[in-house]
Amino acid sequence: MTGTKSLQDKVIIVTGAGRGIGSEIALLCAAEGAKVVVNDPGVAADGSGTSAAPAEEVVEEIKKRGGTAVANFETVAEAIPASRIVKAATDHFGRLDGVVNNAGILRDMIFHRMSVEAFESVIKVHLMGSFYVSHAAARLFREQESGSFVHFTSTSGLVGNFGQANYAAAKLGIVGLSKSIALDMNRFNVRSNCISPFAWSRMIGTIPTETEAEKARVAKLQQMGPEKIAPVAAYLLSEASKEVTGQIFAVRMNEIFLMSQSRPLRSVHRGEGWTPQTIAEHAMPALKPSFYKLDRSADIFSWDAI
Repeated sequence: MTGTKSLQDKVIIVTGAGRGIGSEIALLCAAEGAKVVVNDPGVAADGSGTSAAPAEEVVEEIKKRGGTAVANFETVAEAIPASRIVKAATDHFGRLDGVVNNAGILRDMIFHRMSVEAFESVIKVHLMGSFYVSHAAARLFREQESGSFVHFTSTSGLVGNFGQANYAAAKLGIVGLSKSIALDMNRFNVRSNCISPFAWSRMIGTIPTETEAEKARVAKLQQMGPEKIAPVAAYLLSEASKEVTGQIFAVRMNEIFLMSQSRPLRSVHRGEGWTPQTIAEHAMPALKPSFYKLDRSADIFSWDAI
């Protein structure tokens, strides 16, 4: 842990930091000089069970490398436990400078078969969890007039995917949450950005591999390590990103994409107003060439990762 450290003495919370992308972010933040709250209740990919081991192992690794970290096992899916994650940062380190909302679970199912519980549980962890932790941290950031939020979204929400209505809704909701935080807190020098990662993780590991095409797709995903995501998160937490807020970055191997945000594509108008008949005859035929196809993430990012 030598050389220039972009996060020297900053205090960073990383949720879901016991494995995968979260652990790599925690390790890099510590290497860059941050004091890290490694939050992870140690649940399975579907949210079941608990274990202290994942968070404790990451903390042990950080300390072995000469860094500073503390483990936290609270869930982000409820407001009071989530607020205790923020309290852990201030109790142990006296302040808070950045929050990485990375915690997540998956309950994939084709829409008409998806249970209410499966939908709500994914929303609770991803979207509500990002809100709960951010809301608790926002008051501190407002008082000190500084801070950075890094939220994790997904092309499942930004573009689309099969069998992930719950996950896609949560991840697109996080985009709206991040943009609203950026707008509301910009005056207090508080930043809020999203990362949409392409990386092999245990959640991606739930992708079916029954056909040769599916096996080939998974083999390509396995080449994209979670360590490739961490540098962008660390940058967004650092002072070097002080003028970057309200943006969405996709990260895939060595590629960084600035993702688009919804804006008007084209318009039609009639001075006398519209009827259902004139919409069918005029508006839709004029707008149809600009319709979006029912694309999935793999259709848009169709080339091999670089």
